[in-house]
Amino acid sequence: MAAIAGAMAEFVGKELLGESAEVMVENGGDIFLHSSRELKVGIFAGSSPLSFRVGLRVPATNHGWGVCTSSGTVGPSLSFGRADAVCVLSPSASLADAAATAVGNRVASSANLSKGLEEAKTIEGLTGVVIIIGDKLGAWGEVELIEI
Repeated sequence: MAAIAGAMAEFVGKELLGESAEVMVENGGDIFLHSSRELKVGIFAGSSPLSFRVGLRVPATNHGWGVCTSSGTVGPSLSFGRADAVCVLSPSASLADAAATAVGNRVASSANLSKGLEEAKTIEGLTGVVIIIGDKLGAWGEVELIEI
C-alpha cells in the first residue's frame, strides 16, 4: 500500500510518454518525471525551517525518475516515524514511494537521522535520499542539493 501513489504516477506518466516526450505527473508528493532537461524539485517539509528552502536537482534521463516524499508530520498517511520529509530519488516511482515510507518509519527523532540513511543504503535501486526533521538534514547517494 505504501507504493500506490508512486505507482499510479509512474503508470500514468509512462502512458503519457506515447503523447509527449516531456512528462511530469505529481500525485500527492509522489512524482514521475521524464525530461530531456535537468529539473529542480523543491522539498515540502511542513513546519520545518528547511521546508521549500532546499530541493534537489534531477538530471535529464531517458528512463524517467521517481521523486517521492513521505512524512510523519504532514498529510493523512500513516507513518511510524516523525520525519518532516523523506524524499527519495529512483528510476522507479513505485520503489521511491515505498522506500520513502520505509525510511521515514525509521526516523522517530533527529537522533535517528543516520538510522534512516543506513536503511536507505540497504534498498537496492535507490539513487539517493534526503531526510529532513526539524532543522536537521541528512542525505545519501547521488543527489545534488540545491537552495530554493
